[in-house]
Amino acid sequence: MDVSETLAAVFGSAPIGAVTPMSGGVSGASIFRVEVGERHCVLRIEGPPSPLRNPHQYLSLRIAAEAGIAPRLIHVDETNGVIVTDFIEQRPLSAYPGGPRALAEALGALLARLQAAPTFPYFVDYPDIVSRLFAHVRRTGLFAAGLLDAHTERLERIRETLVWDHAGLVSGHNDLNARNILFDGERLWLIDWESAYRNDPLVDAAILLDNLAPSPELQDALLQAWLGRAPDGAWRARLAPIRALTRLYYAGVLLSASATVPRTEPDTDLSAPACDAFLCDVREGGLTSRTPEAVHTLGKIYLASFLSGAPVPPLDSI
Repeated sequence: MDVSETLAAVFGSAPIGAVTPMSGGVSGASIFRVEVGERHCVLRIEGPPSPLRNPHQYLSLRIAAEAGIAPRLIHVDETNGVIVTDFIEQRPLSAYPGGPRALAEALGALLARLQAAPTFPYFVDYPDIVSRLFAHVRRTGLFAAGLLDAHTERLERIRETLVWDHAGLVSGHNDLNARNILFDGERLWLIDWESAYRNDPLVDAAILLDNLAPSPELQDALLQAWLGRAPDGAWRARLAPIRALTRLYYAGVLLSASATVPRTEPDTDLSAPACDAFLCDVREGGLTSRTPEAVHTLGKIYLASFLSGAPVPPLDSI
């Protein structure tokens, strides 16, 4: 279904104004801002489905929209992978009133609202999808044989020791990076729900901490607003392996993209810059954002952090 057919199916004979392409994430979806009379809408057409495609994304989106967490839904066509929502006039997250601490508290409160919403459908246990994605990276031949053995061993240890409580799973967005959080000048919205399904509550918390709470003080503020109390030692102990899994997941996403770039030979070096050095290199132009080199380097940083627990740059840093 092309854009003109989709717009005719959704809006009928209503006059269509400008249709402007919008930048999207890594999902391959086509996204457009559409003017329909005085209304501004967002049209999203799903890209080619991946082997890890979540079949419940549209139901999860509907639940989130009804809960006021996602923009209002105007049209959903699951068969053709099409949605139309209200357009949110976006302001920078850095403009949030009260500064970084107030933003961290608002993010924690938003996460609490999401997890209190009616429970999204079950798709897969998060450790399983992390393992499947990492196995794909290993199969690509991106890295020399044996170079990822230590990561495989740690992943197996985590899976052996981590208790996965199905009764405690909640509605999860599962991709809460800054590109998927909109600020309209008054409140926050969540978008891009293709990874949304029932998950451990710590998964979204771990992703938010890495992407939007760069200091211990901001992390504490976010967690306090989310939990309504300070996290105890047992909670923090469980966060550590969950956070490792989220970092390995994003390493898998980044390195899967890197593996599509032709190479003459496998990478034999897993060394990666520290978080601050990487961010400085990007700011000063030594590493150009969104290039294959930047994606590959960020993937290796997340891969290294899976073993070390060292801080990682936010995903929107490239």
